[in-house]
Amino acid sequence: MSIADNIFIQNCKDILNNGFSDRGYDVRPRWEDGQKAHTIKLFGVVNRYNLAEEFPILTIRKTNFKAAVDELLWIWQKKSNNINDLNSRIWDSWADETGSIGKAYGYQLGIKHKYPEGMFDQVDRVIFDLKNNPLSRRIITNIYNHADLHEMNLYPCAYSVTFNVTGNRLNAILNQRSQDMLVANNWNVCQYAVLVHMLAQVSGLEAGELVHVIADAHIYDRHIPMVEEIIKNIPYPAPKLNIDESVTDFYNFTVNSFSLDNYNYHPLKEKIPVAV
Repeated sequence: MSIADNIFIQNCKDILNNGFSDRGYDVRPRWEDGQKAHTIKLFGVVNRYNLAEEFPILTIRKTNFKAAVDELLWIWQKKSNNINDLNSRIWDSWADETGSIGKAYGYQLGIKHKYPEGMFDQVDRVIFDLKNNPLSRRIITNIYNHADLHEMNLYPCAYSVTFNVTGNRLNAILNQRSQDMLVANNWNVCQYAVLVHMLAQVSGLEAGELVHVIADAHIYDRHIPMVEEIIKNIPYPAPKLNIDESVTDFYNFTVNSFSLDNYNYHPLKEKIPVAV
């Protein structure tokens, strides 16, 4: 059993058995047919993944690894907020007629800020510090900019990352205000695991731990039967992550710089509905 599978199964069992249901309350999300999308949730879920041991992708269901990496690069490398720069349709529901999702996600990472050493955006500041001041306890990104929330079509879910170097290992804490466990949990875990590997490689470090802090970890009502079936699947061993070791510049990574060896998984039996 992979560590990621075990964590996901235990999280889902805990939510289903001990979670709080918001049924009977007025909620914002809706299903495609207009019905209210209720959840059962837990507050304050914290998971740890040792990236030196294995890559944390689920095998009890397929995670679309290439699409997850593509979205990560769209946000962190292209620093884009336009779906026309993305190779999937996952953001279509939040885009306007021009393809913009507003001043969200990549837009925030691309804003330049003044530092004593010069002007940096958040990504370039992280890379600068990892290379020049790796023992800093101030290597943080945050895209939950209150001044711009009114111009965001979706408030950031995964909004802050704290990077910390211990010895020669790069660790990270991902803070997430809200997590749709079935649709997005492993998607985000895989993305930020890849990000840690990327930043470690270009900074002369090794990937260490990814700690995932979820304020509101929930399962939507229409997802419950699917989750119950998925967590019954027998996990496969975790696959091996391959990274193009010739890449030394963060901005030279592409989707094809990453691959998985021996990724065995249980296919999804039906399309997952998404609440918006």
